[in-house]
Amino acid sequence: MAIDMWSFGCILAELLTGYPLFPGEDEGDQLACVIELLGMPPQKLLDNSKRTKNFVNSKGHPRYCTATTLPDGSTVLTGGRSRHGKTRGPPGSKKFMTALKGCEDTQFIDFLQRCLEWDPSQRITPSQALRHPWLRRRLPRAPDSNATTDNKPAYQRHNSGSAVAKLPPAAPTSGKAKPRRQIEEMLDDGRGVDSAKLNTRTVLPKIVGR
Repeated sequence: MAIDMWSFGCILAELLTGYPLFPGEDEGDQLACVIELLGMPPQKLLDNSKRTKNFVNSKGHPRYCTATTLPDGSTVLTGGRSRHGKTRGPPGSKKFMTALKGCEDTQFIDFLQRCLEWDPSQRITPSQALRHPWLRRRLPRAPDSNATTDNKPAYQRHNSGSAVAKLPPAAPTSGKAKPRRQIEEMLDDGRGVDSAKLNTRTVLPKIVGR
């Protein structure tokens, strides 16, 4: 269940931006993309993983980064590059707004962060997700079905009202005659009276040379 919520968060981000949230080129680079956005995994997860040494060195630094010790004894991590030269910043250096291509929806970002918790036990559950403000906030009301006709362009309202009213009663069809119902549908469909092959054009007289 927890892995489903992680996947759900990744899918939401990709639907928003059109790009994968973690575009890793291989297993190690994939982890680097996650660490760049979420920071380092909790120590508990690192201790329980059998493959931690493949990606994290003995000092607890991700192997894709370069560690520099300053004169005061502090350590600064510098990001690295993928096999194809893509920059991967140090842990937690990328902001969600940047990863989401400028998205400023704070409720969506909070929802996404809860889906992408490193620790599965701390990750949002489906029932909790349904109660999150991002999913519960009010959306614009759907248009009133009764107002559908009123929203049509004026020419459509005119055609469907006046032209259809002037049609003669339905008569037995023979060959090329169009049933009244078919003409009504053509008018309501927005194709106008011309599409129903009703002759409403004004014929101008020919200009005769002097």
